[in-house]
Amino acid sequence: MEAKDTMRKIPPGIWVLGLVSMLMDISSEMIHSLLPVFMVTVLGTSALTVGIIEGLAESTALMVKVFSGVMSDYLGKRKGLAVLGYALGAMTKPLFALASGTGLIITARLLDRVGKGMRGAPRDALIADITPAEIRGAAFGLRQTLDTIGGFTGPLLATGLMLIWANDFRAVFWFAVIPGILSVALLLVGVREPVRPSGQTRRNPIQRENLARLSRAYWWVVIIGAIFTLARFSEAFLVLRAHQGGVPTALVPLVMVVMNLVYSACAYPFGALSDRMSHSTLLAIGLAVLIAADVVLASSEHWMSMLSGVVLWGMHMGITQGLLATMVADSAPEDLRGTAYGFFNLVSGIAMLVASGLAGWLWDQFGAASTFRAGAAFAGLTLLGLLAGRKGRGKPESAPGP
Repeated sequence: MEAKDTMRKIPPGIWVLGLVSMLMDISSEMIHSLLPVFMVTVLGTSALTVGIIEGLAESTALMVKVFSGVMSDYLGKRKGLAVLGYALGAMTKPLFALASGTGLIITARLLDRVGKGMRGAPRDALIADITPAEIRGAAFGLRQTLDTIGGFTGPLLATGLMLIWANDFRAVFWFAVIPGILSVALLLVGVREPVRPSGQTRRNPIQRENLARLSRAYWWVVIIGAIFTLARFSEAFLVLRAHQGGVPTALVPLVMVVMNLVYSACAYPFGALSDRMSHSTLLAIGLAVLIAADVVLASSEHWMSMLSGVVLWGMHMGITQGLLATMVADSAPEDLRGTAYGFFNLVSGIAMLVASGLAGWLWDQFGAASTFRAGAAFAGLTLLGLLAGRKGRGKPESAPGP
């Protein structure tokens, strides 16, 4: 299928959901691209504390998705939960500007990630619901691309405002409230859920007989996703690596700009490619790129090495993140998609907590290089497990799927 034909077939709702994600990501990344440096330089926290807070925050988001996903399957509705999640995310932004210690930062990060968890699984299930199966990878890739445009626009805005406002972190955090509110408004008026058959009996999605319908292929995706998360700790450590390398505070958010530019450029092409080639092969390529990124970031503090590693990190994100979402959708029953995303993210959330805490501990005890070396080792183990699992199943190389 030609790229232009694929683009024309993507439903309008996917574009709106992508723009909603973009606006919220602008809001979030304006804060998150500065937050690790704000915590270390203004609040005096350690890298271990940053790692624990980031791990708790991201794992909270992923674990909350299991409940929102199950609820969206039970209710047969996705949009309402997504609106609540985006609204909670927007409401937490002022707390960062008001924080004078780590206590309020932790509260704001956890509440913000609860909002992300509430919206994530219903939104992904909604994308799968309204998109034809033959272009599902392209739809997830497009949503991820628009989301990632927000991911580099937010840090770019943060950099400009930090220069204009003489490194006033709190003023930038206040400005971030605006795109968060706009994202909620757009979701409310711009997305319609598919009409579902009336008179359907509500059933508990996590009853034993329903969970038994989640196939071995699905649980294999869950396991691979969890091990993958151990290798891909929080991007906060990319920001700290740049700051450690002597990048001026106002320019540190440019690290996330570069990472998200590459991520955005890769997400849609690789999402569309996943509709035509083996998912295992594509995921293996993404893992190889992650290993290369970690090795480069561990090798030197020089800005060229740091920049090269960040580019490779963004590339691996573009290859793998939409792909994993597609693999979950393809391996789960339609009426259990929300639940499937929920359990996938629950397991990945636990892995993210462990990964970020371990990354922070290694950074404090043995230096930044050890953190990235450990990431490369976990990525290598994941790659070996992926190749062994594919060989065990004997899946043809040319067949799309997990």
